[in-house]
Amino acid sequence: MKHQDEFRNGETAKKILARLRAAAGRPIRLMEICGTHTVAIFRHGIRSLLPPAIQLVSGPGCPVCVTATEEIDRAVRLARTPGVHVATFGDLIRVPGTESSLKKEMAAGAKVSMVYSTLDAVDLAQKHPDENVVFLGIGFETTAPTVAAAVQTADRLGLANFFVLSAHKLLPPAMEALLSGGELKIDGFLCPGHVTTIIGVEAYHSVAQRYGTPCVVTGFEPVDVLLGITQLAEMLAEGRADVAIQYKRGASAEGNPKARQVLMTVFEPVDAPWRGLGWIPKSGLGFREAYHRFDAARVFDLAVPPAPEPPGCRCGEVLRGAVTPPECRLYQKVCTPDDPVGPCMVSSEGTCAAYYRYHRA
Repeated sequence: MKHQDEFRNGETAKKILARLRAAAGRPIRLMEICGTHTVAIFRHGIRSLLPPAIQLVSGPGCPVCVTATEEIDRAVRLARTPGVHVATFGDLIRVPGTESSLKKEMAAGAKVSMVYSTLDAVDLAQKHPDENVVFLGIGFETTAPTVAAAVQTADRLGLANFFVLSAHKLLPPAMEALLSGGELKIDGFLCPGHVTTIIGVEAYHSVAQRYGTPCVVTGFEPVDVLLGITQLAEMLAEGRADVAIQYKRGASAEGNPKARQVLMTVFEPVDAPWRGLGWIPKSGLGFREAYHRFDAARVFDLAVPPAPEPPGCRCGEVLRGAVTPPECRLYQKVCTPDDPVGPCMVSSEGTCAAYYRYHRA
């Protein structure tokens, strides 16, 4: 409870807000790119505390949300493949594809299991040697090393029936895509503490220097977030495009070299599709040649056509920070957490779900 109490202290928050008001001169727009930050900002009412000059927008920080529709379609196609047992994390089951979802395929008799770790999927493959177990690999740099480690475990065990469909995403290339797209002026980034514990801060330095956009790695309690916003405002007031770590109790400049080594032994950066952002160069992870036998995309026929957003759904624009959920005509009318149209309403870290839960009109 030590850090929780320390970083929820009201008096500390008041002192930080005084610093922020002193630094907040011109209007600035800051983007958080972590789903856990998005939820924390809504849950603690952070926006209501900020000076009028500070605008917060939510970016593509939810891994389920940025998974492209065609990637969901491939997962559905896998579920329809005889002899295949799909293993996945829970949120992905409910994300609609073009014609179906994993939840609907389960109802129709497909073998789809919700697991809590990639090693659970390895265990499924061991217990069911007559089935081809395919784990759906989604997530950012935080979880991708665990998938790589599971692949290495399956390799050591000699499992011939374990595969991964990799839809992993790398966050820094998406940050560059947002800045280079020019659709929305972003003055600074609140960077994710979890991802940074793996990758360190080097990639953020590239973003900050190339685009003149400061970055602060922030924790997830209200004082964390307020301090991160304040550090960004102070950098901008001073004309500095630096990278700072507010979340020093969890993240470090060097990150986790061992986790990165495991990750890059199994995977390598590849071009990848992002919902709302399109194809971004070197923003995904594909299997290296030595591990091709675990690549579900090579083993099974998963060719699907490009897929548009569901009619009327503005999830892609929400992920870019171009609109807020209430600006979508489906929000809270047709699209709800019980009956979602887009993934931003499915995942607990999705911006639409956060709006629905904490800011219902």
